[in-house]
Amino acid sequence: MDLLNTLVDKGLRRELPTREEALAVLATSDDDLLDVVAAAGKVRRHWFGRRVKLNYLVNLKSGLCPEDCSYCSQRLGSDTGILKYTWLKPEQASQAAAAGLAGGAKRVCLVASGRGPTDRDIDRVAGTIKAIKDQNEGVEVCACLGLLSDGQAERLREAGADAYNHNLNTSESTYGDITTTHTYADRVDTVTKAHAAGLSACSGLIAGMGESDEDLVDVVFSLRELDPDSVPVNFLIPVEGTPLAKEWHLTPQRCLRILAMVRFVCPDIEVRIAGGREVHLRTQQPLALHLANSIFLGDYLTTEGQAGQADLEMIADAGFEVEGTDQVTLPEHRVTAGGGCGSHESAGCGSHDGAGCGSHEAGGVCGTAAVAAEPRTDLVAVRRRGAGTDLAPNA
Repeated sequence: MDLLNTLVDKGLRRELPTREEALAVLATSDDDLLDVVAAAGKVRRHWFGRRVKLNYLVNLKSGLCPEDCSYCSQRLGSDTGILKYTWLKPEQASQAAAAGLAGGAKRVCLVASGRGPTDRDIDRVAGTIKAIKDQNEGVEVCACLGLLSDGQAERLREAGADAYNHNLNTSESTYGDITTTHTYADRVDTVTKAHAAGLSACSGLIAGMGESDEDLVDVVFSLRELDPDSVPVNFLIPVEGTPLAKEWHLTPQRCLRILAMVRFVCPDIEVRIAGGREVHLRTQQPLALHLANSIFLGDYLTTEGQAGQADLEMIADAGFEVEGTDQVTLPEHRVTAGGGCGSHESAGCGSHDGAGCGSHEAGGVCGTAAVAAEPRTDLVAVRRRGAGTDLAPNA
């Protein structure tokens, strides 16, 4: 296909595709899907080889959020049956992180529900960052705490945070349909604050909330303009008790096309498969590794993920390798240009499991090419282990 040859050439040159080209990727047929994956895979391998970066989430504070994000199981007034607890102590968070690091993760993402942190919350997180870094040499730590006030990003940087995650989630034109308690501009402002403070910016999207193909392209182009080091792609997990519980539009093929489009628009940026991969990609997860160079290991914030050992086996069986702590994630030109995700000066979370940062409980994609999928409610399980419980975490 001439389209795919053009997109590969542009990706190898770090040249932005046109909107029409990005839309055309989403409109390709299932018959062309393997060609799309192969083309985007060339771009992924050019910039990232066959490495897969592992990230691990620690939910510092679960539930009890005043925001009304429709995709989120921790939203105001939700009745989802998730774990609810206040701030973990630094030693508890460090212990939770240790499980993921032992499983091969090189980055820990510290997430807390809520509109945004107070100054006291920043102090709490600073203590947690210190506890984790004291015990684990070379670990990357990303904070995901919601909307930041002036000076807070700088304080997190001084405390040892490498990155900050705050997802845009969807296009500016549809943002008000998903959330009313804060704005799209608020989210852009927080990503900008993180950048300005010298933190590695991590910002992504949630696919499957009723958006159009145009909305998906809009948000990915907006992310490219913000120039984060990492872009997490979440697929809505329709959790019972949330307004989007009936939104089951995604197919594995649709998810792969979305990941390919993101790779073509963000060729040299860390693309992370975040929440919902187990629910929507299912047996096609190994194919997605040809498009994304980063995943979460184990469970998410409020829902369970694939067993950590199964993730490691999947990566090996697909012919990829786990990225080591001595390897830098981003290409050299991005690292030397200002920090770089994957040196020990960067990080990012980005799962959409229900937090003020836009964590990962979102997931289906509609759009013109989508075919309604049978709801796989059997694949959605509320997390009952790990942080906030007495049971061992999944890592």
